Amino acid sequence: MSETVCVPPRAMLATGMRYMTASLVTPGSIIGQEGQHTLGEGTVLSDGHIISTVIGQVEISDGTIMVSPTKPIVSPSIGDTVLCEVVKLNEKHGEAMILAIEGQTGSIQPQHLYGQFFVTGLVDRFMHQTADAMRRRDVCRALVKEVEPVVRLDFRDRDDCGVLHAICPPCGSTLEAHLDGDWNVICSTCGHQSYRALADNYGAGWAELEEGASALNNAGKRWGAAAEAMFAKGPAGRATFIAADVREDGRERTYFKFEGQAGGRGGRPQKAAPGCRLFVGGLPREVGTDQLRELFTPHGEMTDCIVLVDDAGANRGFGFVTYASKGMADTAVAALDGHRINGRRIGVRDADSNDKKKKPNRKDPEGLKLYIGNLPFSATQEQITALIAPHATVSEVVMATDPSGKSKGFAFAFIKETDNGEAVVSTLSGTELEGRKIKVDIAKAKAKGGNNRGRGSSGDGGGKSSRELQALREEENKGNKRRRKPQSKKD
Repeated sequence: MSETVCVPPRAMLATGMRYMTASLVTPGSIIGQEGQHTLGEGTVLSDGHIISTVIGQVEISDGTIMVSPTKPIVSPSIGDTVLCEVVKLNEKHGEAMILAIEGQTGSIQPQHLYGQFFVTGLVDRFMHQTADAMRRRDVCRALVKEVEPVVRLDFRDRDDCGVLHAICPPCGSTLEAHLDGDWNVICSTCGHQSYRALADNYGAGWAELEEGASALNNAGKRWGAAAEAMFAKGPAGRATFIAADVREDGRERTYFKFEGQAGGRGGRPQKAAPGCRLFVGGLPREVGTDQLRELFTPHGEMTDCIVLVDDAGANRGFGFVTYASKGMADTAVAALDGHRINGRRIGVRDADSNDKKKKPNRKDPEGLKLYIGNLPFSATQEQITALIAPHATVSEVVMATDPSGKSKGFAFAFIKETDNGEAVVSTLSGTELEGRKIKVDIAKAKAKGGNNRGRGSSGDGGGKSSRELQALREEENKGNKRRRKPQSKKD
């Protein structure tokens, strides 16, 4: 509180003379003590102190102390019309600062300075939120419905009540009344359109209009598709974005996105059109996003490309490529499905297809299939081809590798001379390659419904070890290992 204001001597008070201080006091100033004077206008008693409630001069007359305001004090009454400015908006109610009471001049007491209103008292149609019919800084005319315990305002009962002046949230220009579907105000500067609970004299000042702007409120009508679409988005749909030419001087807006993401809210990639997104599997561990992009670029315009990695940053063996059109994606599938990268075949298919989990059976090259085992891990396709070439025509050599691309120590070779298989086996089996004696045998097709234990020229496995037989089963099952049944523990 302010310091105590000097009061006249007791001798002057005793004579009943009229006394007035020369300086102004403000609300909260202590102008006397309890018991010294009788409380008059503009004063209140608090904790034994007589306190001023208005701005003015202290006046004492016949033992009564009062504060004469510099402006007369006015208080709103039920049925009065006030001019106010919207200062606060919640979902279902709001608050406005009362600027003046129409027909009265003077200062408004603090307890009457702010009025509250509800969303149902804005306009004669259903409103989802108060912000859908008013915004902060809107100047309005309102009808006083209640005074105690708080001032209650209403904009709905009369056509002359509502928004009188509003500015454009994006750019700050004055909004003009203009009916266009769901919207009844427009900004001539940036083109922003919105809705306001308009009063008849919106934008006209004190001028009288033949047909007031309240006719643009579409009272009693349902909202159209444009407004309902905005309302359905919730707070995000109602957000105000500052006009680009104001915020950024017309520069293009750019938004951050992570590698492999095609934009979208919250950093999430935008959903691709059906058939445009491809799954690429069987990638060697050393292949990254840049190498995958380089491989797929010649087949069309890509909108996204990424190789997935684990927490340690290691390649997980697959990735995704998204093209601008389905035709480009189909071209890439036809050209790259089965393509070899560092000795490994990659699989390319539609990532959104219902049968994406079905792997097509790989067709082996025509000719006789030979098994070459006990190979050094450094052996290459070229070495095996050179080993077999003097004895038969080699169609293809397939090196068996693990998911990391490392050799498993065996391979398969296809030769055109099917009748010469036994001779090739007898000649090359036991031959040394980089100091290791290799094993060569004819890889027979798996019998239907059987375990195909018979490999090679005899039915007992051709003398192969259990490791070699397991390797053959893995290859013919297209790399899908059989799950072993858990064996019960012996007591």
